[in-house]
Amino acid sequence: MFGHVLGHDGIQHYMSNMMLLLLVGPILEEKYGSRILLIMIAIVAVITGLVNIIFFPQAALLGASGVVFMMIIMASVVGMKRGEIPLTLLVVAVIYLGQEIVTGISSTDNISQLTHIIGGICGGIFAFKQNS
Repeated sequence: MFGHVLGHDGIQHYMSNMMLLLLVGPILEEKYGSRILLIMIAIVAVITGLVNIIFFPQAALLGASGVVFMMIIMASVVGMKRGEIPLTLLVVAVIYLGQEIVTGISSTDNISQLTHIIGGICGGIFAFKQNS
């Protein structure tokens, strides 16, 4: 349930995930701490793994994209003040998650857009819970 976030479909897949993880990870680690961030990563790994098993049992799930999407959404909320919804969150949600919804509907590639969407939703939930 956790291992799929460590495997990747080639060096390009790995590098793109790691680049984004290394860009937003330190910001989140400073804000929330290593332990809480690791727990959030584990929760996203389990949820995306379960969803894949339930809805796509014949497909292997590889990559940390769900975790990266969680971090992107969380990073857009880092400076949030209580009771406010940051404009960056709305823009990031429209750009990143909107693109995944459109691609998920219109594409037949081997990319799990559902995993990206779930990671983003988890990131939004985590960020708002941590900031409330």
